[in-house]
Amino acid sequence: MGQTLTATRRRQLWESANNSGVWYYVEPISLTPTWVHFDKRFGTPACSTGGFPLLRRGSLSNYVLIAQDDLNTLGYRTGGLDGIFGSATQTAVRNYQSRVGLSVDGIIGCNTWRSLQENVVGTGRTSTTID
Repeated sequence: MGQTLTATRRRQLWESANNSGVWYYVEPISLTPTWVHFDKRFGTPACSTGGFPLLRRGSLSNYVLIAQDDLNTLGYRTGGLDGIFGSATQTAVRNYQSRVGLSVDGIIGCNTWRSLQENVVGTGRTSTTID
């Protein structure tokens, strides 16, 4: 939300969302260079500071879709966007973790989520992005 807003208006929107107490998650301002992301998340966050839940093989949710979208955009093919954390998604996670120097466990926990989100911000559409 807010891609056409000025930096000042975007910050005001972020502060409003953050201070409202309505949203379970408001993305840190450092990760919002062109938009403000907030939503009512479910599940236990992978990080103590909030965020997306831990995902592993067998997970099934919209959060798996987000991870698959991030991975595909960054060049790690998950075999599609289906919201199912299967073998192709697990392989993509392991390859990503290895490439960026994370512990290779095939699980999307706090550090992997942070890394994915930081690396995908501002990337835009790539040749491996799935529409």
